[in-house]
Amino acid sequence: MSKWIDLEGAVNVRDLGGLPTTDGGEIRPGALLRSDNLQDLTPDDVRRLVADLGLRNVIDLRSEAEVNLLGPGPLTREPAVTIHHLSLFTEGGRYTDVEADTVDTDKVLPWQSRKDAGPESDRSVLHYLAYLADRPDSVVNALRVITGGTSIVHCAAGKDRTGVVVAFALHVAGVPREEIVADYTATGERLEAILARLRSSPVYAQDLDSRPADTHTPRAYTMEKFLATIDERFGDPLGWLERHGWTDDDTTALRTTLRG
Repeated sequence: MSKWIDLEGAVNVRDLGGLPTTDGGEIRPGALLRSDNLQDLTPDDVRRLVADLGLRNVIDLRSEAEVNLLGPGPLTREPAVTIHHLSLFTEGGRYTDVEADTVDTDKVLPWQSRKDAGPESDRSVLHYLAYLADRPDSVVNALRVITGGTSIVHCAAGKDRTGVVVAFALHVAGVPREEIVADYTATGERLEAILARLRSSPVYAQDLDSRPADTHTPRAYTMEKFLATIDERFGDPLGWLERHGWTDDDTTALRTTLRG
């Protein structure tokens, strides 16, 4: 399993190093991290990430609305770190997404406009598939950023959007499906702390409180069903990536970065 990184200003941070690959290798420690929102990092947190762990790239999957409402985080002031804002929602100008074309991006989070039916896990799968449909460019570019040095992928909770991008990266690197699912569900170990932290923010509190707490639990079924759907439609996640401009050179670069 991946290794937890305990910070003061974020609670769902882990190093994916050590995850096994199907050919007997493993993900290189320190190559890829995943996290919840990095807005509240302390100076000590920043030093640990940048100086100790060598962080060079932040892959920020939050929407334009979230970034605007919360303002710049402490890592934006680090000259050694490059911020890559790659939203997984369709956005343009002052609007959050195409389903809410009269909604001001300063007031509404993009997922609040979506109307889904069915069990919570099935709704989550639909959201994950929508990320791929709405922003294939962001998914592909996020994986390409990872090849440029130690990277951290994050969104708000570090579960859904982060889970999709990390799952694709791990698949390309050769991590077995069961390990990808286990990494996704590991967020549940910190769920109480994640929700408490998000509820302390006026940006997320109302949205979280509008739904039962158990709807936020990362379930194995959700990631299994999402990846199975990709398998059915495209062969596997690599097949989907290739449909959107991913090349053999991209695969080689990502595997080299993550596996050494």
